[in-house]
Amino acid sequence: MKKYIQFLVGIMFLILVNTAFSQERKKILPGAFQTEQYVPFLAKKRVGIFTNHTAMLGKIHLIDTLLKSGITIEKIFTPEHGLRGTADAGEATKDAVDPITGIKVVSLYGSKYGPDEKDLQDIDILVFDIQDVGTRFYTYISSLQYFIEAAQQNNKPLIVLDRPNPNGFYIDGPVLEKPFSSFIGKQPIPIVYGMTIGEYAKMLVGEKWIKTTNDNNNWQLTVIPCLNYDHNSKYVLEVAPSPNLKTMNAIYWYATTCLVEGTVMSEGRGTDNPFSYIGHPSIANKGFTFTPISRPGATDPKLKNQVCYGWDLSSTAPPTNKINLALFIEMFDSFPDRENFFIQPKIDEPTKYYFNKLAGNSELMTQIKEGKSEKQIRKSWAKGITKFKKIRKNYLLYSDFE
Repeated sequence: MKKYIQFLVGIMFLILVNTAFSQERKKILPGAFQTEQYVPFLAKKRVGIFTNHTAMLGKIHLIDTLLKSGITIEKIFTPEHGLRGTADAGEATKDAVDPITGIKVVSLYGSKYGPDEKDLQDIDILVFDIQDVGTRFYTYISSLQYFIEAAQQNNKPLIVLDRPNPNGFYIDGPVLEKPFSSFIGKQPIPIVYGMTIGEYAKMLVGEKWIKTTNDNNNWQLTVIPCLNYDHNSKYVLEVAPSPNLKTMNAIYWYATTCLVEGTVMSEGRGTDNPFSYIGHPSIANKGFTFTPISRPGATDPKLKNQVCYGWDLSSTAPPTNKINLALFIEMFDSFPDRENFFIQPKIDEPTKYYFNKLAGNSELMTQIKEGKSEKQIRKSWAKGITKFKKIRKNYLLYSDFE
């Protein structure tokens, strides 16, 4: 009887939530808002949810929404930056117990990238809800792949609550080549691929890009779509997706300025405007200066405590439909020691260069070193982008930009 009353209270809560959001129905809303499409499937089941601080329904987190609806959350799985989104980039996080809910938290960015059989033995169904930014090297889509693989291998149905892609209105960049596959880019897609995380999940499965030992055709992937979204939308995030992407300006610049991570220059971590401040102590003829310091989310930034000269993009209009390759070439040309512009790996092989992992090939580095023009470089991307676009069309859930 007690459980029945709790279930009724949960249903009433969902009705109130849906009523509160009914006036916003013309706004772009993530799939999580469509509670009526997925909460009934979670009732009386042990749920495992992959999420972080971005899984918000207005001012209410998905975890709180489900708990108030009487749903049993057995485990929370977390990506890079952890559940609260505060850990440094690349910082391994550990398993813990969430002090607010008392739910076990399993880190999938530390000793492992996907849940194992033991993690899932007491789980009936899985949910994935996280805000991505739509670039290949942002690690949440790699986490998605490992999560899907674990779900299918252990025959656990998976519900992906889709969220809009803030960079979903264009496609650009070289398509990743297989030898350069890593956690910052696993599949043959361009740097900017123009898909939501739900669409990308369908593509991973449909193109058989996931590793599985289970041929069970009964395994189920369900994507709960966004409302009022299409690929012409300019969706503004209400929550920063990670510690160093604090503004929409940075999110729009990210496809360009993340490439700086593969160079000796600072990409602005340890400042007020990461991925918008770019520079190095040796850059000349640039009046703008900044000094990276240790701060939450960037405790040991590149060029810490050194005065850097360079570019302030924080108030510069970001590119609207392409990577600003000309700007990156300008950065290379402005560097006095071009032979040491790109971070050198311990083993001098193309696949070991961090820049090449970001780019998805070794050709882009070579082209920049050889002084190729933006037009020449872009021409080399065209065939791969055209091929990718044809594949992509098969998995779109929303009207396209072209």
